[in-house]
Amino acid sequence: MDIEQKQAEHIDYFVKQASNLKGSALRNVIVEATSHPSLFAFAEILSVPNILELQGTENAVFLDLLRVFAHGTWSEYKSVASRLPPLVPDQVLKLKQLTVLTLAETNKVLAYDVLIQELNVTNVRELEDFLINDCMYVGIVRGKLDQLRRCFEVQFAAGRDPRPGQLGSMIQTIANWLSTSDNLLVSIQEKIKWADNMSEMDKKHRKEVEERVEEVKKTLSFKKLQTVSRPTPSSEGTRRSFLNIAE
Repeated sequence: MDIEQKQAEHIDYFVKQASNLKGSALRNVIVEATSHPSLFAFAEILSVPNILELQGTENAVFLDLLRVFAHGTWSEYKSVASRLPPLVPDQVLKLKQLTVLTLAETNKVLAYDVLIQELNVTNVRELEDFLINDCMYVGIVRGKLDQLRRCFEVQFAAGRDPRPGQLGSMIQTIANWLSTSDNLLVSIQEKIKWADNMSEMDKKHRKEVEERVEEVKKTLSFKKLQTVSRPTPSSEGTRRSFLNIAE
């Protein structure tokens, strides 16, 4: 079973759980979802009305926590940790995994120094173990560890939930790409048409040249034929002509 199908099943499970509970009962659902080893998308859970109703209540901190897992990173959590519930080890691991996905969205070559700082690990060995065992083995990223260059070359990374407002930017980017593609297609079609016209003109020119060559050949052949068929004076005629001149 691929990671996308697993995600869909886990999301469906937690959406149903959240839809059937209210208030403080949703705390456990949020903690369980953000601790789940195979769940990396939280937007659908975050959009459940019962979850959104936590805003402005004593349980609002759990809504904020879920938002961090949907869109945030480990360093962002640390900056507001005093206002959020403490994390259990599985949540810490999950948020660090999500941090790698966020970094991979904008850069396919992740420097070890950046990763060590963002993930709050102590050394390269710990970082590489995390990338191998908790990221690549899990299937959320694929890549190559380059110890010489001290970087992780990302070949694939699972996508995260879009941040608020990011969807509009993504739509605009796609629209711009489509517009550019349309313009490129028109340009290609114009060049094909130009090439066809040039080919047709070339064919016409070749035909004209061939026709002229044939005309020249015919003219030369005709002149040669005239030269061959013209009667030449006999020796007797030549002698008589000479005598006449002499007289």
